[in-house]
Amino acid sequence: MALTREQLAQRVAQEFQDGFYVNLGIGIPTLAANYIPEDMQVMLQSENGLLGMGQFPLDEKVDPDLINAGKQTVTMVKGASLFSSAESFAMIRGGHVDLTVLGAFEVDCQGNIASYMIPGKLIKGMGGAMDLVAGADNIIVTMTHASRSGESKLLSECTLPLTGKACIQRVLTDLALMDIEDGKFILRERAPGVSVEEIIALTEGELVVPDSVPEMVL
Repeated sequence: MALTREQLAQRVAQEFQDGFYVNLGIGIPTLAANYIPEDMQVMLQSENGLLGMGQFPLDEKVDPDLINAGKQTVTMVKGASLFSSAESFAMIRGGHVDLTVLGAFEVDCQGNIASYMIPGKLIKGMGGAMDLVAGADNIIVTMTHASRSGESKLLSECTLPLTGKACIQRVLTDLALMDIEDGKFILRERAPGVSVEEIIALTEGELVVPDSVPEMVL
């Protein structure tokens, strides 16, 4: 069975390490803030000038003046700080973010990502994605494996305008966790109840399947 949005966020949160500074992109990545282990200190950074973003607030704790880069209301953890977006982007461009989690429309087996534009459709825009893919060495993409019409979004070559080239090393979809190495997708884990054959059928780019592919532990 394909992972839900919450399960995707839960699995990507397993990539966090104690002391990490992490930027969470708009959409599924932002949900990962709710799955950080209590005994782990992770500082979440937002492009609009917030370091130390916490979980999404309950209705009674919503502060309309406190938002992330996607204009969602958020909370702050102890030790959080607020600053200008110029300083926030200096942090990103200077390589001071340990991990970036982004959504995407397409990813290909060369590590290219298309995440900001679909011709003819109204999309929120690029935001900080182009800076993040250029300034971060450790990037994970979370996305659905296929479109609503059943077409693969893990391609030999992206068809949409690129956000970044050869910058993605790991992709987590609702079906699988894959690394990108030497122009190939490497299957590392599969969602519970999803077969290797299903993943192969929905992956257009070249896919390497190891002898053993464990199910994800959520």
